[in-house]
Amino acid sequence: LDTQNRPEPADWTLQTGQTLLIGHWTLQTGQTLLTGQGLYIPGWRGAPSWQGQRLLSSSTTPEEVTVVYQNGLPVISVSLPSRRERCQFTLKPLSDCVGVFLTQLQTEDRGIDRVAIYSTDGARVASSTGIDILLLDDFNLVINDVTHLVRPPRRDLLANDEAERLNDVKFLVQQLYTTMRIEEHQLSKEKELVVRLEDLNSQLRPLEKVREELSRKAERRTTWVLWGGMAYMATQFGILARLTWWEYSWDIMEPVTYFITYATAMAMYSYYVLTRQEYIYPDARDRQYLLFFHKGVKRQRFDIYKYNELKDSIAEVELDLKRLRDPLQLQLPVQQLTAASKD
Repeated sequence: LDTQNRPEPADWTLQTGQTLLIGHWTLQTGQTLLTGQGLYIPGWRGAPSWQGQRLLSSSTTPEEVTVVYQNGLPVISVSLPSRRERCQFTLKPLSDCVGVFLTQLQTEDRGIDRVAIYSTDGARVASSTGIDILLLDDFNLVINDVTHLVRPPRRDLLANDEAERLNDVKFLVQQLYTTMRIEEHQLSKEKELVVRLEDLNSQLRPLEKVREELSRKAERRTTWVLWGGMAYMATQFGILARLTWWEYSWDIMEPVTYFITYATAMAMYSYYVLTRQEYIYPDARDRQYLLFFHKGVKRQRFDIYKYNELKDSIAEVELDLKRLRDPLQLQLPVQQLTAASKD
């Protein structure tokens, strides 16, 4: 081989009439790598002989996630995994949080199954963390098990006075937003409560019919018991009067009436021992009514627990509607409040 007239190995050279071809090159990672070497054969005019091999890379480096500030707002550039294209997300430091950014990522690329943000020491950042707090330090953005190290540009911290003014601005913005959206929110909330109230009433209506029927039966039986007690007392009075003035004398019947009175007192005391309540006629009547009512519930297999739950839910919804429709909650002017109070 003639090594004196051989070209440099850094470039491929081919001239007319020459049979010498030498060269090497290297391409970037992830592309086809081809290395070859020409063989010098004296007198050979044909195509050169090649020795080469093809190398493929199996792993690629994740594209960098960058953070820049445009017009005072942070813009995060992320490479989406589905289409392999970069997308910019403009965030609001004062109002947006980490959860908003993660939701925007999943909305933009449906191929993202899992996305989270971790600090550099491995602690997960909560979704409620503000964007302004997140961008103070470096963090890791994990998208489908691929970790991207994000290094936000350093910004000088605000002084105490400026921080207080910024907090005041945040409060004023929030108050302005609340004032502008309060009417819409109240109307939406009222509509939601009305729909829920109608749904609860539709579920309660068949149960209410069964309860009213059971209540009528229990009321009827309780009335019979009350009139039965009255009939018993009248019968007792007639028998004692007959024995006292017609059959026997008062001297004979006086001890009998004493023992009857004492037996009645013992019965009242037994009622207190069993029920832990004093024998008062209205309370005794209500107790008897409940006994008859619950017997009917068991007989009809009435779901009284569901009924009570629906009644409690309806009471809560009605209370919420009452508070929502209150003039103070509607933030009416003073003149309207005065007129409403007069009405």
